[in-house]
Amino acid sequence: MPRHTRNALLYSMIIALGGFVFGFDASVISGVVVYVTREFNLDPIQQGLVVSAPTLAAIFASLTVGPLADFVGRKRVLQFLALLYTISALLSAFADSFMSLVVARAIGGYAFGSLVLAPIYIAELSPARLRGRFVAINQFTIVVGLSTAYFVNYFIQSAATSGAAWVSALSIDDNTWNWMLGVETAPALLWLILLTFVPRSPRWLAANGHWDEAEKVLAKIVDPKKIDAAAAEIRSAIGGVKATFADRLSELFSRKMVFILTIGIIVAIVQQITGINIVFFYATSIFEQSGVGTNAAFAQAVIVGVVNVVFTIIAMATIDSLGRKPLLIIGLVGVAVSMAVVSWGFHQARYKIDDAALAQLEAAVDREQFSAIKNVEYESDVAFKSAVRGAIGETSLRDNEAAILKAAMSADSRLILLGILGFVASFAISLGPVMWVLLSEIFPVKIRGVAISLVTIFNSGASWLVQFLFPWEVATFGAAGVFLSFSVFAVIGLVLIAWLLPETKGLSLEQLEQKLASRAAKGG
Repeated sequence: MPRHTRNALLYSMIIALGGFVFGFDASVISGVVVYVTREFNLDPIQQGLVVSAPTLAAIFASLTVGPLADFVGRKRVLQFLALLYTISALLSAFADSFMSLVVARAIGGYAFGSLVLAPIYIAELSPARLRGRFVAINQFTIVVGLSTAYFVNYFIQSAATSGAAWVSALSIDDNTWNWMLGVETAPALLWLILLTFVPRSPRWLAANGHWDEAEKVLAKIVDPKKIDAAAAEIRSAIGGVKATFADRLSELFSRKMVFILTIGIIVAIVQQITGINIVFFYATSIFEQSGVGTNAAFAQAVIVGVVNVVFTIIAMATIDSLGRKPLLIIGLVGVAVSMAVVSWGFHQARYKIDDAALAQLEAAVDREQFSAIKNVEYESDVAFKSAVRGAIGETSLRDNEAAILKAAMSADSRLILLGILGFVASFAISLGPVMWVLLSEIFPVKIRGVAISLVTIFNSGASWLVQFLFPWEVATFGAAGVFLSFSVFAVIGLVLIAWLLPETKGLSLEQLEQKLASRAAKGG
């Protein structure tokens, strides 16, 4: 591998470490929510707020991170966000109330703005022929972070129930969820330190009049024979006058940008509205709902993480050969089918408290309280939980829900697991990495920061709404109906993307800008 390519790869990997921190921060809550729901006596709305608080903060980050990156540079903003991740992890680990936990997680949520900047930064440091793979490194580190969080949660959960002396010495048994959240401090600090070794974006430097430094950076990441051509291409794309923020906004909302902006917004919304963060952030809770119990739910969440990593690697290997659009179409078909399978698995489930179920629950709750609903079969989780709630009370149901479902539920939990794994695999080869690659490619360099900020508002908004409402939706409509809605949204997204999205692989950022501008001028 040539030196300039090695340099670009190394810088991309350091920048993408922020994806690992994001992935860990985002999915560690899947194990925490079970504990904090009991400890802080949370209702479904409060539970949704704890999970979705970072994404809500990310909406505000989307308004400011892009413009800040255009103003002070990609590197400086990422360093600030790395510091926020570190602070958030510490505050979350020591949170002693519902609101303090929400605030701590919201601080880390503002750092989710790194998702806006990392793909831009990497794209601006990458050779055109490898740009898709290099930008996809960020998605790879995200899924590794997600998977690591599942492993950490499973390890801490297992340790907390082991009775080992070292567990008690470290108070892991009494502060299980605090340890889960606190582990994030280590990778966040590491990322903050490593970012000091990454150069500033040559395209940002050029756009802001720092040509001498831009040329020095290009010398590190571009074939020496092509430096002059690369510099000339950047000069031509940027133009001679530095655009103000008002100029960038004006261009973003100009007629020629409507088509490109529409594509970005559609892909951003479809990525979230099909339910990916429900699976990642509520993985343990979803598997508990399938009746496997708490310990098995933590173990199955680990499998989700492994599948996510494997299929993200496949996406990285094919994104520059197969292209962005084919991967999206293949993935959305898989998402629609997989979510339909999960919905069917929950729809087929039956619930009954009989003698066998009561025998499993004897140590958990007073079996006499179930006498009014004993041997009554329920066809939906909503009806069953309502009956149990009336029999034993809200608090007892919340504290023992996993055990009660495991004892009373008759369902093909393997079918539900298969559907979830199929969904994760389909997302990992398509919407996961491809969206960020596309967004880093389709907008002109002069407005790239503010454009991706706007698109990410829609992405974060859809994500927050889905996360926040999920506990309430499951309690109100049942798991089968919720997962069926995700399948329907995937079909709608498939139709829109197949109709509107052009292919972007293999072109330089400047060549791609000309291609999309020409198509926009023709009305899409």
